[in-house]
Amino acid sequence: MSKTPLNDLENIAISITRAVGSVWSIIIHTIIFIASFSLVFFGIRLELVLLVLTTILSLEAIYLSIFIQLSVNYQARAIANVEQNIDEIAEDVEDIAEDVEEIAEDVEDIQEAHEEIQEDIEEIQKDVEEMTEENEEIKTS
Repeated sequence: MSKTPLNDLENIAISITRAVGSVWSIIIHTIIFIASFSLVFFGIRLELVLLVLTTILSLEAIYLSIFIQLSVNYQARAIANVEQNIDEIAEDVEDIAEDVEEIAEDVEDIQEAHEEIQEDIEEIQKDVEEMTEENEEIKTS
């Protein structure tokens, strides 16, 4: 089975997608949100905190959607490869089934030939016995 080749950027995108979808990502984001809102207690205006946080979240969402789309594209290629491999395996199975049928026919032909040879041997043995008897009769007469 061939693996879908990835370039370095695709590997990075898939790694980021995996990392963002982890429990650690939830923990880190929660800490960042708490820290951002706690800046208000240190004298930073709430409007400024919300503006910066909203901007960062918007950029993060844009990049995450790109990373997710790259991951979806990779999965689509991987699925296409699997489908291709399944088709090739199905063809191989059909070929093997045909070969088995041909072997079965060959075995039947060999059995029939064996039976015919066996009959011929029996006829030859009878002929030899008859010739032996005739030869002995000729010797005794």
